This record gives sequence, C-alpha cells and structure tokens, in this order.
Amino acid sequence: MPDNSVTLVGNVTRDPELRFTNTGQPTATFGLAVNRRWQNRQTQEWEEQTSFFDIVCWREMAENVSESLTRGARVVVCGRLEQRSWETPDGDRRSKVEVVADEVGPSLRWATAQVTKNERRGPSDGPRGGARPAPAPARAPAARQDETTAYGYDEEPF
Repeated sequence: MPDNSVTLVGNVTRDPELRFTNTGQPTATFGLAVNRRWQNRQTQEWEEQTSFFDIVCWREMAENVSESLTRGARVVVCGRLEQRSWETPDGDRRSKVEVVADEVGPSLRWATAQVTKNERRGPSDGPRGGARPAPAPARAPAARQDETTAYGYDEEPF
C-alpha cells in the first residue's frame, strides 16, 4: 500500500496567512525553506541547496499555527503531498504541489519552546471566526478509568 507522507524540517519563510473558507473552516498557509548542505568531494568546498515548500494547515491547527509561528521560526512539519490544479483568467492550466500538514511543531535542536495547551472548545463556546464541526460523541463519566491509562475518559492524555 503506497504511503504519501513527508516530514520536513526547515525555517518559516513568511508569516502564516489565516483565511476562512465559504463554510467558515479556518486554513493557514506559510512557506518553508529546507536547506541541504554537503561537502563536494572534489573541491572540498561546502555546497548548499535550498528547497521551498508551501504548507497548508486546516481547522484548529490553522488557528494555532497563525498565532504561534513567525517568519524565521524553525519547525518540523509532518503531512502529505497534494497536487492542486487551476486555470488562470487567460485560460492557462497551472498546478502546484503543497504539503498538507498533519502536525506542525517547533524544532528543539537549537532552541527551547514553551508549549501552552489550548482548552478544548465545544460548539457552545462559539467560533473564532468560523463554523465548528459537530460536537464529539458524549464521553464516559469522569470517575471511570481505563486500566491501561492513568487518566479518566474525560481527560486528555497529556
């Protein structure tokens, strides 16, 4: 079974741009530069190549990314490659490959980060600029715990 997953580590090239679809779904896009550096065996000189990627985030991740990332931040992006095609007003066909993010996080190789967990929002909390998906099914009472976990069913695992 073929898998279409990619993990990139690089620097944000432009601040995330948050937009909303016609149905109110948040989406954020930003650029990512990934550098590759190697030593030329013949000249012993260091050479470098930079690849640029467009990253697309959806829903809560889009809002979190737009509030958290700025140009220059070093991030890790896990997602899938997706090709998008369109026609220009002149009738020309265009297409591009984007990375649709499943996860975005800070790279801690040369920096530290402080993570602030967002509270889980429900439908009665109201949207931050758009419609929200339907609420999740009801959970088991808080007193019940799974034997394999140290947290109740009404809690998040972290």
